[in-house]
Amino acid sequence: MNLTILAASGRTGLALTRKALQRGHIVTAIARDPGRIDVPAAAGLHKVAGDVEDPASLAAVIGPGSVVLSGLGTDRAGVLLAGAEAVVAAGPQRIIWLGAYGTGPSASTASEVLAKVLGDRLGDKVEADGTILAAGGTVFHAGMLADGPESPARRTVALEAAPPFDLTTTISRDTVAAAMLDEAETPRFTGAVAVPLAG
Repeated sequence: MNLTILAASGRTGLALTRKALQRGHIVTAIARDPGRIDVPAAAGLHKVAGDVEDPASLAAVIGPGSVVLSGLGTDRAGVLLAGAEAVVAAGPQRIIWLGAYGTGPSASTASEVLAKVLGDRLGDKVEADGTILAAGGTVFHAGMLADGPESPARRTVALEAAPPFDLTTTISRDTVAAAMLDEAETPRFTGAVAVPLAG
């Protein structure tokens, strides 16, 4: 399968890129600086420069047959929505987007602490998720991300079947990346929020 990975130089984007290559996919890895995509050269890997705040750079890479997986995160409000709008405008076949558990549709499970942590980025996350969902994409609401191996007991559930949000529980980026790739290979949550769980 041909996959396009957005924010491929970030920690989650790197996990997505590595796991996609391990599964035998052809990967177009997009980052502002492709030199920062710290993945060894491979026959199926194409590192490409692109910036979510420059929609033309994404449109040049993302086409109608693309399956886009986004590991985009940001410390600045407005970037996520810009990225979501640019990806949707590029017209890919499918979008699988990383969101945050406890925001937007999953906000009823969150504490006020999360809103304080995200600050002015909260609205950006909610709007970006809404843009992806309205376009028929899948949004993964992952909990607090951590480094570590993929959980052998991992599973993905629909939002309504997910446990309450817990700031003390973490999930590894490798586990989230594996869940997002599962969705790319076998769609189960089209147009919906999915929640990856470590066990």
